[in-house]
Amino acid sequence: MSLAVKNISVTYNPISQSNTFTSGDFISGQVILDVAKGTQMQSLSVKIKGKAEVFWTENHSKITVIYSDEEKYFSVEKFFVREDKTHGRSNYCCCRLYFLPHFPPTFKGSVGKVVYTLETKLSRSMRISIKDKTEFQYVPRPDVSNPELMAPQYGTKDKQMKLFTSGSVSMNINTEKMGYYLGEDLKVLAEFQNNSSRAIKPKYCLYEKHSFFARGKRKLHTQYLLKEEGEFIEPNSKKTVTKVLSIPPSLAISILNCRILKVEYRLRVSFSI
Repeated sequence: MSLAVKNISVTYNPISQSNTFTSGDFISGQVILDVAKGTQMQSLSVKIKGKAEVFWTENHSKITVIYSDEEKYFSVEKFFVREDKTHGRSNYCCCRLYFLPHFPPTFKGSVGKVVYTLETKLSRSMRISIKDKTEFQYVPRPDVSNPELMAPQYGTKDKQMKLFTSGSVSMNINTEKMGYYLGEDLKVLAEFQNNSSRAIKPKYCLYEKHSFFARGKRKLHTQYLLKEEGEFIEPNSKKTVTKVLSIPPSLAISILNCRILKVEYRLRVSFSI
């Protein structure tokens, strides 16, 4: 950095306690340029950007294969200065930009992320540009108008028992809808028909599934979030059970509208003997 320019920084003004922005919000902030003496500049700008990217490597014999891709959502730049101009010490600028249509929320996974940034750049003749960047959090408004998210979900499974157990077990699983808020209760209605010779114990598992896509290949990451068990169901009996699972409030929001990565949550109901 030249001795004439001491520091350049960009910041934004939070609008909520959660320090997040959503569709329709304005984002405002400051670009602070601190110089030791008058300095000549070609341009001073601030840029707001949003993009998703994935990157991972795999070793095949002695060859390392790189998988990467990027999906850009927007890049909007606003200039404070666009011509040669001399500025003195502590030049202070501010910006106010209308915030975002419906894009995926901020997310950081094992090999992929969705990021939103503010970046300022000072350009001067015959010198390297000076930049500063800060990230901010974006969370889209819940789309409660989507009928698919409000539709009840169903699942069935029939299993023929083997080895030291005879007979069969069937399950019918229902939930009230597909879309849930963070921290909301997930009510599971499970009907078990135990036609086997042994008692069975229902098991409930909520897990997250992250999928990353590049060059025609998928990389998968799964993690268990909740595991709970029910009471035993006796042989040759039928029982309907209601189980309520509390969705953790700190989870990442589902991402289903991105070409190169997905964030999904799945419910699995099983049983043990």
